[in-house]
Amino acid sequence: MINTQATHNLPKRMDHTRTVAASLLLLACIAALSFASAGAKVPKFDSGKAFAFLLKQCEIGPRNPGSQGHLKCRDYLVATLSQYADKVTTQPFPLRFGRPEQTVEAYNIIARFQPEKKERILLCAHWDTRPWADEDPDPKNHDTPVLGANDGASGVAVLLEVARLLHDHKAPVGVDIVLFDGEDAGTSGSMNSWAQGAQYFARNLAPKDRPVFGVLIDMIGDADLAILKEANSMAAARPVVEKVWKIAQDLGCTAFKPELGSSIMDDHIPLLQVGIPCIDLIDLDYPYWHTVADTPDKCSAASLDQVGRVLVHLVYTY
Repeated sequence: MINTQATHNLPKRMDHTRTVAASLLLLACIAALSFASAGAKVPKFDSGKAFAFLLKQCEIGPRNPGSQGHLKCRDYLVATLSQYADKVTTQPFPLRFGRPEQTVEAYNIIARFQPEKKERILLCAHWDTRPWADEDPDPKNHDTPVLGANDGASGVAVLLEVARLLHDHKAPVGVDIVLFDGEDAGTSGSMNSWAQGAQYFARNLAPKDRPVFGVLIDMIGDADLAILKEANSMAAARPVVEKVWKIAQDLGCTAFKPELGSSIMDDHIPLLQVGIPCIDLIDLDYPYWHTVADTPDKCSAASLDQVGRVLVHLVYTY
């Protein structure tokens, strides 16, 4: 993902009629969610299990596309989600990246819970890691793949624990967990080189599978976690942002800050472009971003806990 001041205009290109209709439906659903929340039974998010999922991914090593670690992690994620979800599929697509450019096969991983339910929530994160530590202070590391404890493993770890809960406790709404590939292989100055898995998913999403709204989580394991209201999310899916922040406030999750953040080019942008109100929960103020120092000791189970508890309440109070 990258900071950009240009992407906040992207949602404005969506068809106006479709956007208005989607917004009205979204507001109605959010209102219904608020009425339902008081009596809902919400299962307990286990931050210890989530952190174990983070460590397991890092034990595999870097998960950059085209590597053995990438294939090993794909198999681990599919096997783990298959224990919990009603249906798990991989969505292969050609990923073009690098200089000189190469093409490898990448894989979105899609886990569906209660697929018979028409009303659905999308929860997503990227599972690939940066092929190069190009932000590392030591130039000798610039060609070294990133371990991605925070930038990659943290979001996936939270969603694997959410998947476990969805298996053990039926939610009142259908849920799709999507782990995007090819998010972090982009190059500066080439906007379409980022979030390639989300682009492919958005282009090929069947109308019957469209969620009411989505939440993307990325880089949410930082031990010093501070999540601002991402600008594109506020522009295109403000009711979802406000509902998530209200839940966080009610739960005492202080990592969710009231301030407006910058515009981020991340996996939610392709979803916004096809009219899906998807927000991005991200803390980009992370000094180890795209460096070899993005390791588990920089992450915290307490940070995973705050994000995980908010997501679980969001789903189970729908």
